[in-house]
Amino acid sequence: MNLVVLGSDIETRLLKTLAKRTGAERIEQIHPGAFRIVGATCRDGVASLCDEADVDYAFVPDGRRLDDFGLFVTDMDSTLINIECIDELAGECGAKQQVAQITEAAMRGEIDFRESLTRRVGLLTGLDVSALDTVYDQRLQLNPGAQALIAGLKAADITTVLVSGGFTFFTDRLKASLGFDHAFANQLEVDAGKLTGRVTGPIVDGNAKAAHLARIREEMALPADRVMAAGDGANDLPMFREAGFSVAFRAKPVLRAEADCSLNHHGLDAILQLFE
Repeated sequence: MNLVVLGSDIETRLLKTLAKRTGAERIEQIHPGAFRIVGATCRDGVASLCDEADVDYAFVPDGRRLDDFGLFVTDMDSTLINIECIDELAGECGAKQQVAQITEAAMRGEIDFRESLTRRVGLLTGLDVSALDTVYDQRLQLNPGAQALIAGLKAADITTVLVSGGFTFFTDRLKASLGFDHAFANQLEVDAGKLTGRVTGPIVDGNAKAAHLARIREEMALPADRVMAAGDGANDLPMFREAGFSVAFRAKPVLRAEADCSLNHHGLDAILQLFE
């Protein structure tokens, strides 16, 4: 296993400390702002050391290439895009603070996701469907590096999947604009042009995300080590455990603790630099 460290100005002392802490063999520079610490065998303390130095890191199997992967599955809200769509929708009906507090607690793993979704969507009751267009057109932006990442994955012939505890209104549009192969999310119920405060069909929670990943992986006859997953919150943990390589992007501590890669400073396209 190798430890890859990413940063604009990485101190030699940090690299040596990380190498000693992980029992590594040597340090190699692989890009102007990236170093590979070869033969890392221990993860203890790596996250805290990298956090203190404002650098990102990833544990990457020796010899792993980008085209070794066949499937990439990513969360949407606060991972692929810069907002939590439900929070912004709530802002259109004066309930943003209340909904955002529930969202934050759910992403930290303090509230069951299904319960949190039901409570939050209920607060949208009566909202005109035009608010969905307002949020998509005026609030939603891709996170740094998102477009380059998806383009790079597609160039490597990797199947891409967008799976979200958010809503199909947004995932369907992002699927079309970025060229995702598949997209799955919750369907908001609408009556007479207004949100009813309910979703229709099966709820897409953390377990459903993992189930979509596992189903597509099996359909493609891929082993787990050829699957990569990216997310930011506690409800991404189940799909992380179904994937061979996991990326925590600007993530909550509960997710970062189990991730192979943690990106707090770089854009999503930094994922493309991790592999040989």
